Amino acid sequence: MEPVEYPIDGELDLHQFRPQDIKTLVPDYLELCREKEILKVRVVHGKGIGTLKNTVHALLPKLDIVESFHLADDRTGGWGATWVHLHPKPQ
Repeated sequence: MEPVEYPIDGELDLHQFRPQDIKTLVPDYLELCREKEILKVRVVHGKGIGTLKNTVHALLPKLDIVESFHLADDRTGGWGATWVHLHPKPQ
């Protein structure tokens, strides 16, 4: 996969990428966010129990840089997304 060419702004919409790239894209994007000290990232995967959500939720616990994550709701950024909280980079 090519390097991420996507704005590193704390929101990653997975619908713009091929499903087979998600397992590489998400960790790369989260690391780039952490480099920019963006420690709260919204990953958009769509509503309901879908393949993208399942893939993201299976992947996140395996990433050392992820502190926690939870589904967004109407009060926290809309359905169909997951908020990911990252550990800060060591000083």
